[in-house]
Amino acid sequence: MSDANSASLRDVMTERYSEIRQRLVRRFGCVDLASDALHDTWLKLERYQQEGDAIRQPLGYLIRMATNAAIDRLRQQDRYLSGEEVENLLACPDLSPGPGELAEAASEFEALVAAVEELPRRCQEILIAVRIEGQPQREVAQRLGISLRLVELELKRAQEYCAARMKRQSGS
Repeated sequence: MSDANSASLRDVMTERYSEIRQRLVRRFGCVDLASDALHDTWLKLERYQQEGDAIRQPLGYLIRMATNAAIDRLRQQDRYLSGEEVENLLACPDLSPGPGELAEAASEFEALVAAVEELPRRCQEILIAVRIEGQPQREVAQRLGISLRLVELELKRAQEYCAARMKRQSGS
């Protein structure tokens, strides 16, 4: 489209803006969409610098351009979530524990501490090092000067004892 054609289309759009806008409003039922589509069409006309034949029906051409721009906007809007959908995604349930759950957890923790304190000293060290501090069993064995197999056995005994003690306390 030559500069003359582009200028001619801009002139037609300027002169018949209200008519084109009204047609788009009737077609799509939305004033904002019609205005946005016309704005997009105007910007496209500004960018056109191609050579081409003269447009026989500039008004029809502009209406088609604006209609296509409106359809593009509608398609783009379908890709986005609505405000309500965003709110639903952001509305996370409150997962923080209530007073009863906090009291129960504190009680269970105290029972676990008591069970660990009842273990022999080496079992305590192994359980704390491996399960609480996250040390590898091989390092614990080297530090304590015992075999890896003994660390595994002591850890298993300590865990089984604490689990049984906790189960007895809870009355299950």
